[in-house]
Amino acid sequence: MQLFDRFTKWRAAHSAAAPRALSTDTAGQGQLLASLLAMAWFVEARDPYTGGHLWRVSRYAQMMAEALDLAPAHVARIGLGGFLHDLGKIGVPDAVLRKPDRLTEEEYAVIKTHPSMGARMLAGHPLAELVLDAVRLHHERPDGKGYPLGLSGSDIPQMARIIGVCDAFDAMTSHRPYRSGMPLEKALAIIRSESGTQFDAQSADALIRLGERGALQHVMGHSADGIPLQQCPACGPTLVLSRRSASGQLLYCRNCGTEFKLTASADGLQAAPTGSVGRPADLTPELDSDLIQETVAFAVAQLPTDLIGNFDGANPRAA
Repeated sequence: MQLFDRFTKWRAAHSAAAPRALSTDTAGQGQLLASLLAMAWFVEARDPYTGGHLWRVSRYAQMMAEALDLAPAHVARIGLGGFLHDLGKIGVPDAVLRKPDRLTEEEYAVIKTHPSMGARMLAGHPLAELVLDAVRLHHERPDGKGYPLGLSGSDIPQMARIIGVCDAFDAMTSHRPYRSGMPLEKALAIIRSESGTQFDAQSADALIRLGERGALQHVMGHSADGIPLQQCPACGPTLVLSRRSASGQLLYCRNCGTEFKLTASADGLQAAPTGSVGRPADLTPELDSDLIQETVAFAVAQLPTDLIGNFDGANPRAA
């Protein structure tokens, strides 16, 4: 059974139960992973337009790694890399990260510092080697025109090549203030046209094949498995629900501050504007601890103890 399917079944089996602590043998590993994932999640929470981006990139990357027949432990590691790839954006000022328009050349230069910033943030972390390639190199390109190092071809690690395609695909299919998200077919056409130049050809082909057989739609436009983004009338599909969201709960657009109330419907929870605007305290990001816990517990279950404690990146099919 494929890893993504195993995750879906694993989550379904555990979601109804109260959160459980990791076993004694894996508690330390889980805490280390959680420390990384929580940092990454708070970076995403600062950007009102990319709700669920880290989860989606992680899931796309896992499915692509499966399609490329990589070992389960390496697939899980690539999934973690997808969740953590934008870690360095914690150093990008809000004025740039949250800008509701296209960036100037100077602002884009600031954005381009985030891979190196992320690598510096990982320095000294016991699990840095698990995800360093994803954090530092996901904007490298096969034609050598990427950043921060200008690597080309096979000099770019496979994890970074996979996540680079997934990151771009999610950016194309997600809503922005200055444009709507592209339909699947258009995004795949762009990936195909840039295969071998902007995108690694093998990774691009894997994503295209997944898209053509309808394997990406359950991730597109979602912030977690089975949880679609909700629509803000002013800002688009930017409202993020969690597994603990319930009917009657208030929800706020982190961009414009509009207040919504969740109501139950035949199609699940729906967000309806209340006519009010949230206070600053209402707009403070909250950690989705359930999503972090699920991701950590599943990764620990897939990654052997010796792989987590002493990862050898030279053999991606190990374990």
